[in-house]
Amino acid sequence: MTGSPRNRSRLRSGFLPRRTSRPLGAGALASGALAATILVTGCGVVPGPGVDNDEPITVMTWAPEKTNATNKPGMPAFAKAYARWVNAEGGINGRELNVITCNERNDSVAASRCARTAVKENVVAVIGSYSQHADTFLPTLEGAGIPYIGGYGITTDEFTSPLSYPVNGGQPALLAGLGRALADVCGPVTLIRPDTIAGDQLPPLLNSGLSAGSHEPTADQRAAEEATEYDGQAQRALETSTADPEAEGCVVPALGDRTSTFMDSFRRARTDHPDVRTATVLGSVDQTTINTTGGASSPYEGSYVTGWYPASSDSLWEPMKDVIKKEAFGDNRIDPADAGVQTTWIAYTVFKQVVESLGGDEVSADTVTRTLNGGLKVDTGGLTPTLRWQFQDKLAAVGFPRLVNANVTFQEVKNGRLVADRDGFIDVTDTLHDTDLA
Repeated sequence: MTGSPRNRSRLRSGFLPRRTSRPLGAGALASGALAATILVTGCGVVPGPGVDNDEPITVMTWAPEKTNATNKPGMPAFAKAYARWVNAEGGINGRELNVITCNERNDSVAASRCARTAVKENVVAVIGSYSQHADTFLPTLEGAGIPYIGGYGITTDEFTSPLSYPVNGGQPALLAGLGRALADVCGPVTLIRPDTIAGDQLPPLLNSGLSAGSHEPTADQRAAEEATEYDGQAQRALETSTADPEAEGCVVPALGDRTSTFMDSFRRARTDHPDVRTATVLGSVDQTTINTTGGASSPYEGSYVTGWYPASSDSLWEPMKDVIKKEAFGDNRIDPADAGVQTTWIAYTVFKQVVESLGGDEVSADTVTRTLNGGLKVDTGGLTPTLRWQFQDKLAAVGFPRLVNANVTFQEVKNGRLVADRDGFIDVTDTLHDTDLA
């Protein structure tokens, strides 16, 4: 079977993709139509006589590794560990799980190559993966009818594609939640973000939360994604955020793996300026980052952080940590506090429940997709609300028809530890619903 990729264009400004002169409503209808077409004409076949249900179930996980920008080696490494664990327990419904991994390299060509490999290997799903290049790989997966379960949530397309099944609210929820939290405690707010297509999405999302709290918009400061120092950006951020002597400002670096590089420059520059608070999102900082930058004396001390899931110290993560202990002890690529590893765990939890719900029926890209679209409710053990995907959800009107989990957690760095700032989840659906993404 061959598939025709949808006509996509890269994001040019704001958060919404610019497609071929169709209004948003038409785009949403087209997504539903495409999904219906995929269900009817997907490459998988209807189970019938002779189907061998003893064959391994093959899936794929990809993420960038050994690059000069954001790296997520723990995601494919954990996927392999998960497969070893589930196979040692007898597989899923008695069938072996075979995980193929791919280095996405933070590169559109490599991301496309990973997707073509997924098609060639006839995987039934791509699970728990990270890529900034969804506009490159999703058309390939869509053409082959392969579902994308539990992407990291870094791009718009993950929340618009009918074959995407996100487990978190991605950057939209994190930035909107952070803005809402900072609106109550900050004077001038300055955002430092990558000068990239993905980075262009961040300011309006942070502003949606600030606006919900009747706060002025953030100062938007772009920075090179692969810089080795940010002295100039740190200086300008401090000047902007301390412009109001009556209100303590906040600096928000959201540079992925380069956030630590920025904070090193920021630590040096801030000695000549009034005090400011720092804040960021999980993925730009985690417990390992705090430990390696000085613990309680790190530049992150006192920072506000929004995340998708409970703090890594929460007992809800014990099942995941048990898998790591049994199958990946000593593998320093896998950090249980890393949001990527956590997302991969939740994504495979979803997939396992999908396969279990099929009983002895065929496991294929088509049957997995039909099960997810059929309203299956997935329990993640309290790490997220119960997950269920529908083609038109609450946030379809603002361009996120696949965003089904807009919950975030508020955390703070206290005495060198990333701890919960308040109990439970905060739902930012209403904040996102009122977002101006034009």
